[in-house]
Amino acid sequence: MKWEFPGGKIREGESAEDCIVREIREELGLEIEADAVLPSHIHHYEHVSIELIPFLCRLAGGKLEIAEHVAVKWLRPENLGDLDWAEADVAVMDAVQKLKGIL
Repeated sequence: MKWEFPGGKIREGESAEDCIVREIREELGLEIEADAVLPSHIHHYEHVSIELIPFLCRLAGGKLEIAEHVAVKWLRPENLGDLDWAEADVAVMDAVQKLKGIL
């Protein structure tokens, strides 16, 4: 099993920030506030390219309820490397780990 950060596709007319807030609500039942956007990353798979736009977010409410995933883990930035990440998410994980002294 590969790990991924939660998120999803931006809908027409939706900002990236609105998308992550909506996706976290739909996938995890949590309310978040996006505090900062990290540099986006384009990953090229064999048949498709995807752009990941990562955000640093703060929990604002809700109750964790897994709707679309098999498992969830809360990790400190320095422990992110302990998981087997999906190829596209490795660059995001690296970017978050570089912020570990700030977070």
